[in-house]
Amino acid sequence: MDKEQYELLYRLEETHWWYLGMRRMVDSLLMRYLDRSRPIRILDAGCGTGGMVRHLRRYGEVVGLDLSRDALDLCSRRGLPHLCQGSVETLPFSDSSFGLVTSFDVLYHQCVLNDRRAIGELFRVLEPGGLLLLRVPAYDWLRGAHDVAVHTRHRYSRRELAAKLRGAGFQLRKLTYANTLLFPIAAAKRLVEGTERPWRLDLELPPPPINRALLGILSMESRLMRRVSFPWGLSLVAVAVRPEDG
Repeated sequence: MDKEQYELLYRLEETHWWYLGMRRMVDSLLMRYLDRSRPIRILDAGCGTGGMVRHLRRYGEVVGLDLSRDALDLCSRRGLPHLCQGSVETLPFSDSSFGLVTSFDVLYHQCVLNDRRAIGELFRVLEPGGLLLLRVPAYDWLRGAHDVAVHTRHRYSRRELAAKLRGAGFQLRKLTYANTLLFPIAAAKRLVEGTERPWRLDLELPPPPINRALLGILSMESRLMRRVSFPWGLSLVAVAVRPEDG
């Protein structure tokens, strides 16, 4: 992305229904799976402009890592203190450094040349018993203009992601599709549009009533996600642990 696009993301992260809804899903899953009895150190691998880093600070000390200097500059503008420039394929941290690692919509990108290596790095920097929360886009047949603009290398199937996580040594706690309730409309829209439509329009802030309604749908889905796994959706969300003897 160029600097102007990062600026757009920076502005939208605090108000757009998608970002707010994804944070509610994160909270729902962490409340279910994260051991909050002790302080933990957290890595957000591929932190972008830092909206999620700021949100995750309620769970512990957070380090934000991103490949883009422009993105990290915007993280600094948010007042976030612990930032690092680097690649998810070669994380600049010692083994077993974090109790929680998150990575949201990162592995799909063209800059990640080897997602197996990246998943192995996420495993390496987790302490034994540590938790991974991962999100990637689903279904390669759903490629659209947004994928072209954000340099999508690959969209994932449930079976593929499960195999790659297990191959790295992770034990899966949950693997579910997400953004399920809006999936039929969103999928039809992307297939009709093809790959020629400018990506910026996908990220426009809708009028307040629509923004609230869409956020309400994702909020309902986040509550359901604690108890059920969805059979389809625009994204895949995985909760996995590094075994105590791993």
